[in-house]
Amino acid sequence: MTDTAPETGIGPAHLVGRTVLIVVDIQGGAGTTPPEEGGIPVLMGGRAERRERVRALVDGARAAAVPVVWIQEVHKRSLVDIGRELDGAEGPHCIEGDPDTEIAAWLDPQPEEFLIRKRRYSAFFGTELEIVLKAYKADTVVLVGGLTDVCIHYTAVDAHQHDYRVRVVTDCVAGSTQRAHDNALEAVQYLQRDALVTAADVHASLDGAPVPA
Repeated sequence: MTDTAPETGIGPAHLVGRTVLIVVDIQGGAGTTPPEEGGIPVLMGGRAERRERVRALVDGARAAAVPVVWIQEVHKRSLVDIGRELDGAEGPHCIEGDPDTEIAAWLDPQPEEFLIRKRRYSAFFGTELEIVLKAYKADTVVLVGGLTDVCIHYTAVDAHQHDYRVRVVTDCVAGSTQRAHDNALEAVQYLQRDALVTAADVHASLDGAPVPA
């Protein structure tokens, strides 16, 4: 991997300028705890298919020398840092030291890739993500992971407000429900008309990366 991503892009609906792939909160460690029992209600299907598409996108980004940044939500066991997150539908989640808080075992962050821990929903809030994106001279950020209606949405909004082009990979994100997922995508597209792409779109924009079946 190089220090900065190469120029990529085949049009405004895909990747423009220097691109960074941001993998948001794909956690669960070895996957011993079902998602619905981890403190965050997830009622949207298609998890296995998304997993394969995300894995292929990570591999494609690396092959194209596009940086991959990993985001991990973590909270102290005392919950002193969880703020108002328990005021909504979610119970205690992403507790530091729990095996299921680790990045999912089917993913493999590399030593040269940044792994950023966050205490709030947006990956920008109180983290070094902005410093990392400036180091990569990023123009476009590509978001995969979850939840669409929570961490993906708020990270996309903050990326927009930091003047990045935002691309949310619609078949590589999942919401708490299908309705919440759809509404969040609509809200992101309201901010940037070209924000919604598919995994195939991203692969088509990555030099040398095959489009998966």
